[in-house]
Amino acid sequence: MTAGTVAEDTRSRLLATALKLFSEHGVEGTSLQMIADELGVTKAAVYYHFKTKDEITEAVAAPALRELGVILDDASTQRTRGAQIDHALAGFVDLVVRHRPLVGLFNTDPGIIRAINRSLERPADENVMERMMSLLAGPDPDLAGILTVKVLLAGAALAAGGCAHADVDDRTLEQHLIDIGKRLLGRPRRRG
Repeated sequence: MTAGTVAEDTRSRLLATALKLFSEHGVEGTSLQMIADELGVTKAAVYYHFKTKDEITEAVAAPALRELGVILDDASTQRTRGAQIDHALAGFVDLVVRHRPLVGLFNTDPGIIRAINRSLERPADENVMERMMSLLAGPDPDLAGILTVKVLLAGAALAAGGCAHADVDDRTLEQHLIDIGKRLLGRPRRRG
């Protein structure tokens, strides 16, 4: 194993550990020392990868935000508006279901919300939520269209990240959320 591979493995483990501790104690209730202790490394080893807890928090959220950007890019290349909506909806639902712990934090923890908002405000990053709104509600949505999409996105995130449905398997939850999303958006639902 090369030094770069070891460092990347440590960084990945650090982020997974941070997400676990954030889920248990909240972002504000988790210290860099707690992350180091849980990993079995020194605090200096944590500082090697990240200088602040804010950097860790942003790094925990970054892969999901990048993935959402890719989903939106792919959706925008679909030939019809209906196919764009279906692709964006299915991609968003798949994302929130696969990232349940992070989505749960986003629903409840001000620390992760601040980190995500900071990353969305960077000039180099187009606001993914504005892109999602445009794809799902159309280019010039009325108030009802905007509110429908906001309810859909917040509701799917709340259902996926909430404890109440933790026992529901991913596939079942995903199918229900897509069907509900299609109903809200006035899209044809799957048969069967």
